[in-house]
Amino acid sequence: GLGGARVDRIAAAAGANKRMLYYYFGNKEALFTAVLEAAYESIRAAETRLSLLDVPPDEGIRRMIAFTWNYYLAHPEFLTLLNSENLHEARHLKVSPKIRTMNSPVIATLGEILRRGGRLGVFRANPHPLQLYISIAGLSYFFLSNNDTLSAVFDRDLARPAARRDRLAHMTDLVLGYLRHGRG
Repeated sequence: GLGGARVDRIAAAAGANKRMLYYYFGNKEALFTAVLEAAYESIRAAETRLSLLDVPPDEGIRRMIAFTWNYYLAHPEFLTLLNSENLHEARHLKVSPKIRTMNSPVIATLGEILRRGGRLGVFRANPHPLQLYISIAGLSYFFLSNNDTLSAVFDRDLARPAARRDRLAHMTDLVLGYLRHGRG
């Protein structure tokens, strides 16, 4: 974890000079904040390339769910960073002015998709975009972060490609089922 990490080991692993890390970041805490910011910048930049507003609302939601799932699968280090930051009670995110501004657009985009879906009668009226985002992220995050323990407890290999496909299909059905229930 961050507490046990030594700057000389971090520098060696990154192929960087320890003095330069101190010069640019000042300390290990600021370096970790910069790493978190870069991780969030990466996922948010990838989300903007999804063109979610250019497709029908249900397809936009489908893409968001699949993107979140696949991004977490392709970037397990992102989940590891989140786990570490949660252990530290988000102290690095709380001091970052960049984090809040870079996370607002995804919520605004989801809000527009949901409003459009409501107007078209495809989705229920007024689902909350932040709550929906947390649900989508949470469905993926919990399964992947706890894959080993869930596999052991239920005596199933939940990391198999078929199990992961089933999970993505289930999450998509769950979210779209909620959005479609009680519509118009």
